[in-house]
Amino acid sequence: MATELLVLIILAVLVLSSAVRILNEYERGVIFRLGRLIGSKGPGLILLIPFIDRMVKVSLRVVAMEVPAQDVITRDNVSIKVNAVVYFRVVDPEKAINEVENYLFATSQIAQTTLRSIVGQSELDEILAEREKINRQLQETIDNHTEPWGVKVTAVELKQIDLPVEMQRAMARQAEAERERRSKIISAEGEYQAAQRLAEAAQTIQRHPVALQLRFLQTLTEIASEKNSTIIFPIPIDLLRPFLDRSEQTRQGS
Repeated sequence: MATELLVLIILAVLVLSSAVRILNEYERGVIFRLGRLIGSKGPGLILLIPFIDRMVKVSLRVVAMEVPAQDVITRDNVSIKVNAVVYFRVVDPEKAINEVENYLFATSQIAQTTLRSIVGQSELDEILAEREKINRQLQETIDNHTEPWGVKVTAVELKQIDLPVEMQRAMARQAEAERERRSKIISAEGEYQAAQRLAEAAQTIQRHPVALQLRFLQTLTEIASEKNSTIIFPIPIDLLRPFLDRSEQTRQGS
């Protein structure tokens, strides 16, 4: 009797262990009864019919999947390596289990092929300068493929773009030439503005000759601040004109 009771207890424990499941808040259980899909349950305590029901757990949390580096030739024939990160989550557990064999593997594969396709249709400058646009195209394309599987792609981000060494050197030379061009343009613009101001100043002095004398006095004031300077004071010839005329008249009269 003791042996039979022990066997019954062991059988009861096995039956209960196969009939009772506990799911976390972020988990759902897809139930199959004799091979037929009857729905999803959870979270909390789940009761199954032993040896008849089978449950597959599905996590509803966001998955961050890294897409391996892909060798891509851009539209302008530049060979690069690109990898990315895909963020997605299961929104329909029944489709994720019933419509695709392995939704994680399938999402990874469609992300790799889409990455090669979209980057290959873009030029290198567009990939480097318009990452947000490329990310948006990747997210929309991958999401359209995974939607029938009950998987929602929330974001795709290009992680790293590896360029050939020759292309890196060429881009460095291009950037240096661009900076030099901007420097020359700024310098020429400064010379042009300075020339305009000098021309305006010359016109003002031409209309008001006394302005030149005031400029001389200002220059003397600036020079006088340095005590070890030798000051040369320019005298306008107009101030000496009366004395020169009188000396000429005296010489002629004699």
